[in-house]
Amino acid sequence: MHRHYNGLKTAVLFGAIWAVLLLLGGLLASAFRTPGLVLVFAVLGVATSAYGYWNSDKLAIRAMRARPVSEAEQPGMYRIVRELSTRAQQPMPRLYVSPTMAPNAFATGRNPDNAAVCCTEGILQLLDERELRGVLGHELLHVYNRDILTSSVAGALAGVITSVAQFAQFGAFFGAAGGRDEEGRANPVAVLLLSLVAPLAASVIQLAISRTREYDADEDGARLTGDPLALASALRKLELGTRQLPLPPERELVNASHMMIANPFRGQGFSRMFSTHPPMAERIARLEAMAGYRR
Repeated sequence: MHRHYNGLKTAVLFGAIWAVLLLLGGLLASAFRTPGLVLVFAVLGVATSAYGYWNSDKLAIRAMRARPVSEAEQPGMYRIVRELSTRAQQPMPRLYVSPTMAPNAFATGRNPDNAAVCCTEGILQLLDERELRGVLGHELLHVYNRDILTSSVAGALAGVITSVAQFAQFGAFFGAAGGRDEEGRANPVAVLLLSLVAPLAASVIQLAISRTREYDADEDGARLTGDPLALASALRKLELGTRQLPLPPERELVNASHMMIANPFRGQGFSRMFSTHPPMAERIARLEAMAGYRR
């Protein structure tokens, strides 16, 4: 599906987050002289991520209070998804609608055979059929590109780093971990500093991976529909719509927000730096460039 360098960028970012994990884990294992600690944290983090990945469809749908809809209820949605999934030679996902008026959509599920696409009532009322087709193409490509797996692995690595960092802080407070000074005594300052910086670095890299996957879904989805400007038009409406009707920052919704096509929360200034979504203006500009659009 890829004709761009976003896949390479994702690989580089994964390399960076692994480097952070190995640096912190190596320091902790060396300081405590118990390499098994890192393995314990890694197993816990991967197990938690695997549970979230395996149940991602249930968790996201529950968070949005969505319900399955029949073709009689949403004939347009069914028609578009059936056409696009047939064109992509992929199974048709289950379709859901969330009762919220906040305009948004997301796809979830561990693979194309166990996928679900959900639209909110708000987005179904906001967009015309051409724009909705662009949005559904974007969401289907998240499933076909295995982005749920990608985000789950990134989340697992970030979670392991956070767990290891918390343990390192515990050790640092007791002077048991860290770099060694010239007298060979434990120096808690070095490990405390790294344990504070490492989770932040992991979070930034995780967000960068999420943004890269959004660009992928935009580009590949636009190729599937053959209409980049339709998605660009939809994104313009969604930018305004999500600003006027943001979702409440509840924990379950925050955890599912990276799956949505538009950032569902009202973020300004500094908080935008930590958004799971790239700037709308940049996404729109890329789609317009795909269509050869000139202002």
